[in-house]
Amino acid sequence: VTLDIPEDCALKTILNNQLVMQLRSDWTVNSTTYKTGTLLSLNFKALLKGEKQIQVIIEPDQLSSISEVSTTKNKLLINLLTNVTGQLYIYSFANGKWGDQKVNAPDFGTISIVTTNDLSDQYFFVYENFITPTTLYSADAGNNTFKAYKSLPAYFDASKYEVKQYKAKSKDGTMVPYFMVSAKGIKNDGTNPTLLYAYGGFEVSISPFYASTFGIAWLDKGGTFVLANIRGGGEFGPKWHQDGIKEKRQNVFDDLYAVSEDLISKKVTSPKHLGVMGGSNGGLLVGVAFTQRPDLYNAVVCQVPLLDMQRYNKLLAGASWMGEYGNPDVPEEWEYIKKYSPYQNLKEGTDYPEVFFYTSTRDDRVHPGHARKMVAKMNDMGYKTYYYENTEGGHAGSSTNEQSATMNAMTFSYLLMKLK
Repeated sequence: VTLDIPEDCALKTILNNQLVMQLRSDWTVNSTTYKTGTLLSLNFKALLKGEKQIQVIIEPDQLSSISEVSTTKNKLLINLLTNVTGQLYIYSFANGKWGDQKVNAPDFGTISIVTTNDLSDQYFFVYENFITPTTLYSADAGNNTFKAYKSLPAYFDASKYEVKQYKAKSKDGTMVPYFMVSAKGIKNDGTNPTLLYAYGGFEVSISPFYASTFGIAWLDKGGTFVLANIRGGGEFGPKWHQDGIKEKRQNVFDDLYAVSEDLISKKVTSPKHLGVMGGSNGGLLVGVAFTQRPDLYNAVVCQVPLLDMQRYNKLLAGASWMGEYGNPDVPEEWEYIKKYSPYQNLKEGTDYPEVFFYTSTRDDRVHPGHARKMVAKMNDMGYKTYYYENTEGGHAGSSTNEQSATMNAMTFSYLLMKLK
């Protein structure tokens, strides 16, 4: 039986004869329009007969998105990302309607549902934030209780640091949130070594994580760490992503510059002490950043990057990303891609920062040719670069703890040299 539901909807589960699905585009039924991102349920037996008995479970607002939907024996668990922090809810279906209870998990961090049980209402979830190690909780959705079960060790003294969240106004007026992790009582005198990290693509939400390596190698060395939740990601649902794809890609870059300029205007840092880091699609992001706005950054860590956007679709998995970036072989689509493609936009006689590129010979997702060509072109133009290519590691760039440690040592040595 073909179900009369949108082809692009995300089917989640069936619970108590309710088919649970999330809309990826607006859906109008009997003159009622259900908005993109809304989680709905339909009476499954009625749907098989062609009838639509629809219940709205949750319609996320502009600051929210649904990151996970799971079921226990009797309950629906929804992990909601609200203003880029995790909030967990238990939903129950009774008397033809959905009711909810909030799980009073710790605030200002990331929550992930680890596993559920179809035979009971027990489940596990984990919590972490920048200064709190990943902690596993055992929980019961039936009575909404939970307790800490086990935690990873702390790798640095978190008591010295604090986490704050701010918003910066992008070029088109959109407010872009970012987290800042710094020492308590930091002086805003424009001299703090500051590392800005972002991704901005493929509807991937970059939420708070336990920053063990950043804590030891950066915070403990006097650095400030910033995580920017720019468009292209999924932090605020499908529209946040769609506002950063194809011809709208420049929004992603403008969001990064807005956060950078906000940090400078607050005198947290200055261009001399500000660095930016990104990998894969984030490598493209920072590649565009230093070619479009070399005045903002004194250090750039460009990891396993896309850089030649004229040929990206010819290399490895590149053709599968044309829904994100567009097709450079179509003239009207190349018209907007060529405006930001880092390889094509390199210019002579420009004061670029000395970029640190790294890639892997064995990267089977983003071809190492991107980084190789960019470095060769920059060197031919007389620019100094730092370059490292690991012979193993795939798209992660490292395949063992030893290789990862070596890479981190190089990365943070470079950042401290440039920014401190």
